[in-house]
Amino acid sequence: MRKFKKGLIIAALAAVTLLAACNKSSNASSSSNSGASTSVTTYNNVYGTDPTTLDYTVSSRATNSSIYANFVDGLLENNKYGELIPALAKSWSVSKDGLTYTYKLRKGVSWVDSEGNKVATVKAQDFVTGLKHAVAAKSETLYVVQNSIKGLNDYVTGKQKDFSKVGVKAVDDYTVQYTLNQPESYWNSKTTYGVLFPVNAKFLSSEGKDFGSMKASSILYNGGYTLANFTAKSVIELKANPSYWDKKNVNIKTVKLTYNDGSNPDGLYKSFMKGEIDSSRVYPNLPGYKQVLKQSKNNIVWSDQDAAVYNLTFNLSRQTYNLTDKKTTKAKDDTKKAILNKDFRQAISFGFDKAAYNAQSVGEAGSKKSLRNEMTPPDFVTINGQKYGTVLQKDLQSLDPSTYKDIDLADGHDATYNPTKAKELIASAKKALTAEGVSFPIHLDIPVEEKAQNSVNAVKSLKSSIEQSLGKDNVQIDIQYASEDKYLAATYQATTGKASDFDISNASGWSPDYDDPSTYLDIYDPSTGSMLNTIGLEASATVQGKDETADAKKAVGMDKYAALVKAAEVITNDTNARYAAFAKAEAYLLDMGIQIPIYSGGGAPGVTKVVPYTAPFSWSGLGGNKYKFTKLQKEPVTAAQKAKAKAAWSAKRAEIAKKAATND
Repeated sequence: MRKFKKGLIIAALAAVTLLAACNKSSNASSSSNSGASTSVTTYNNVYGTDPTTLDYTVSSRATNSSIYANFVDGLLENNKYGELIPALAKSWSVSKDGLTYTYKLRKGVSWVDSEGNKVATVKAQDFVTGLKHAVAAKSETLYVVQNSIKGLNDYVTGKQKDFSKVGVKAVDDYTVQYTLNQPESYWNSKTTYGVLFPVNAKFLSSEGKDFGSMKASSILYNGGYTLANFTAKSVIELKANPSYWDKKNVNIKTVKLTYNDGSNPDGLYKSFMKGEIDSSRVYPNLPGYKQVLKQSKNNIVWSDQDAAVYNLTFNLSRQTYNLTDKKTTKAKDDTKKAILNKDFRQAISFGFDKAAYNAQSVGEAGSKKSLRNEMTPPDFVTINGQKYGTVLQKDLQSLDPSTYKDIDLADGHDATYNPTKAKELIASAKKALTAEGVSFPIHLDIPVEEKAQNSVNAVKSLKSSIEQSLGKDNVQIDIQYASEDKYLAATYQATTGKASDFDISNASGWSPDYDDPSTYLDIYDPSTGSMLNTIGLEASATVQGKDETADAKKAVGMDKYAALVKAAEVITNDTNARYAAFAKAEAYLLDMGIQIPIYSGGGAPGVTKVVPYTAPFSWSGLGGNKYKFTKLQKEPVTAAQKAKAKAAWSAKRAEIAKKAATND
């Protein structure tokens, strides 16, 4: 989310949540400037969806991780340039074979309760306890490490029941060691994720099933903040931890987030101008934008694209129909058959005007700034000196030259919108489906939260472009308006494919967990994929009894996709070959068309008092969610100020990357 990221970022939050988050993670994920004022120590903003747990070892949802990332530190963390730096670990070493990571912990780091009282000292055994608890609690995030740590998969699956045989151990009070199944050059980036965070065993035992509930007292804290107040659909308040080991870098002493249902986006700017909040999205398409230009023209700043990707997904095996206008079994079956037809899915992709969709939130001027055409960011990694996206594009073109001959997957434009190609594809799909007895038009349900104005406008745009491209005699998009609770239950909070109540949905997205392409691609693995529920499928490894979605998986080619991902994952001694193999897998995923990348995080206009480029930056993990390091200033940031700061920040990032490449 980010970096929710990274885990699930995702994204069926009310529109205001995403936009406020963009200001925090993008505008706020930024560097110092002479306009900063160290006297500004309270950060006010809004949020749109309540967190549901404080158990940082368990939840992958951005609505949770964006909060609890501030409560507990892991072994390492990110600085403002994205470098991994010591946190609870003061140093670390790696064995020559790349299989053993040994971390030396800081001494004297305190666990405190919600009142700030010291309870215990952080020790190596806490990391062992944390991972064991994550397994016992059936963590949504175990996939990050389950096949990485030696013996962990066997313990999780019950093949062996002795946790001491799992590759994590406390060598002594201040040394924790992990043993891996295979070398992972990106392992350290995983240590910034909650599943590897420490838990105090005595406190865990005392709390029992209440550990991590939405009471401030349900966890211990060793991070920069504690939870001062949480009232559902009202307020979330964080206060600086007075016993924090690195409190000199906690510049913001109080964080107050006030609930906002997204029904009045223009009101956010008004709150900003009144000094009630310190960051706000602005909306070029809404009436209030004229006033924004009049009062704050020089203060409108565009957030940078980040590693999150938000997409349109197809429900490949829909089973729930609470949000639908379909009255007959045949109507439901016709839609199911259509969605399993590759030409039909691709017709939707080529008929969808993503820029027009995005413009509903950011206006025409910003409609293409955040567009993304692949799951993995084009420059996430390099392959023999080429950007990952360049290699991926060539692989996609090789896969189907007639369809992708002229495609350009670069960020910042719509690679697939082509009504002519869409008409060809729907004609082909219609011929095949009619022969199967399918009747047209095909009706596709898409849910939307009825009070989220920008989301409603975006879905209306999607409906318009697809129906115009394909013809209403072929496809009709049926918008299903729902309350926030019903919308979230059908989409973002649906934990199984069966509970996912839609034909198509724009409510999901992904932010990476660690610095390797597999973090984007294994989420759709048909056996263990953590995002299968967003396409209506179940992870076969966790299904009790028959996998009712097996036929749908076979119909769309999930078995071949799994084989391609596996072929990449087993390459551990050559990163170029590994990344190239993942590019081939992603090319196949894009061609399958089971999900359509729309845009990244960032690329949105706003106003803010967060000093540009002072907050931690990270492609993956929870680092980008921290308020630590972040600075505020008294006056709104200017566009010129941000541009100057970005130039300096980018130059430093390039210098760091060059140095790292030389060392490699």
